[in-house]
Amino acid sequence: MREAAQVELHLRSMTINRVVSSPLPRARQTIAPFLSQNSKIESIRDSGIIEMDYGDWSGKKLSLLSKKPLWRGIQRNPASIRFPAGESFLEMLERSTDSIRRLALPGKTTLFVSHGDVIKAIVAHYLGMHLDNFQKIAIDPASLTRIVINEGNAFISYTNSTSHLSGTQSGSMKPSLGGGAGSKSSPSHSLRTTKGRG
Repeated sequence: MREAAQVELHLRSMTINRVVSSPLPRARQTIAPFLSQNSKIESIRDSGIIEMDYGDWSGKKLSLLSKKPLWRGIQRNPASIRFPAGESFLEMLERSTDSIRRLALPGKTTLFVSHGDVIKAIVAHYLGMHLDNFQKIAIDPASLTRIVINEGNAFISYTNSTSHLSGTQSGSMKPSLGGGAGSKSSPSHSLRTTKGRG
């Protein structure tokens, strides 16, 4: 709740034209203070940016999961991994980038509120990184990432910014699972992503 309030305070200085949120409660709770103060801003829930479907791994402790053989593949070659009874990292990347293509407003700022692995995959995609390297990107709870898209070209302004949060430090190095400018004559749009708590 404290971090969500700090996100709201920070976002006051920005012009946000649309908010797209994962339908999961923790993402909606993170952006709720901002939306309560900005009721005229269009708000959409979209399953394209929902948390990765971890299938049989959902709700289990990382300390136990990190001992499984699949864990090494997740850390080294995630592009080839599908979670048991869940989705693959490639499927998650495809649906999340499709969400951005569909819902980011050209020439305006769209705020996407999503989850760690989803945001990391999106950032890797727009950086032109292979998905196998996306675990090298840190995304902390309630952090902000800014991606500017202009005529199909993407520019990463910043990632994992937590300067708006008091008493935090960006860039957790713990293994995790689950853990967005151009010519003035051309319309560009920017998207910001914030990670919901949890």
